[in-house]
Amino acid sequence: MVLQILWLLVGLALIVFGADWLVDGASAIARKVGISEFVIGLTIVGFGTSCPELVVSLTGAIQGNADISVGNVIGSNIFNTLLILGMTAVIAPVAVTRSNSRRDIPIVVLVTFLFAFFCVSGSEIKRWEGVVFLLIFIAYMVYCFKTDDGSSSREAAEVKVRNIWIAILLVAAGLGGLILGGQLFVNNATAIARALGVSDKFIAITLLAGGTSLPELATCIVAAAKKKDQLALGNVLGSNVFNILLILGASAVVTPLSTLAITWVDLAVILLSVVMVWLWTYTGKRYKIDRWEAILMLLCFAGYYTWLFLKL
Repeated sequence: MVLQILWLLVGLALIVFGADWLVDGASAIARKVGISEFVIGLTIVGFGTSCPELVVSLTGAIQGNADISVGNVIGSNIFNTLLILGMTAVIAPVAVTRSNSRRDIPIVVLVTFLFAFFCVSGSEIKRWEGVVFLLIFIAYMVYCFKTDDGSSSREAAEVKVRNIWIAILLVAAGLGGLILGGQLFVNNATAIARALGVSDKFIAITLLAGGTSLPELATCIVAAAKKKDQLALGNVLGSNVFNILLILGASAVVTPLSTLAITWVDLAVILLSVVMVWLWTYTGKRYKIDRWEAILMLLCFAGYYTWLFLKL
């Protein structure tokens, strides 16, 4: 058990550092093509910080462990929206643009409802449903880049790397760390869960989701501290889109994902989390997530995790 915990921590460290290297390298490459702050957060940073979830869920799917794949995505999206965006808005209220409120947030809401529909319409997310997710993902990414006006682009994100070859090397090293770290994390978390008699779904929604969401947490807190709220919002929305459309889509194509372990409470909370973000753009100060709204999000997160632990 002690050895498995140590390997789990090693895997988590590789995931966190790998994501950090990937984001730095990808941001340095993206900066040269003049992408807006929000789109950098939505795509480049969103993808980089979602890579841990991608590796964990794909590994779980390949190993035939659907509870890990689906539970990790549900837990990560709840973690991203209620805890990470909540903490970010407590540090500094998050501004929401008209484009965010009319396009980006509604898309996240619709994608989340589509995921919930697939969960309740059958006992699994089928391969063709995974293909639908992937097609929507491709269309949305193309649309974001084509409609981006490049506003606030050049200096939007903090870029630590100037040399393009070092940036490429960081991307490669980051992907390597994520793949190895994801395998170590999934294997040892699952082993610990079974040794303790805890369900894989519970571990996926709590330990795996929290661990793989650390890159998003770090990115958003730093962005909030530096008044880069569009980068933080783009990171959270982008990560949620990547988690459902790309990660679940790819995982379901590898193998159909059983949703029998997912409860109505899990689905209600993930739906509530994105609906709250949409509502907050029109309540309080218009086009802004205020601190009191963020506190409500944190209270919902605490309530959900309390319910999870009481079920043990």
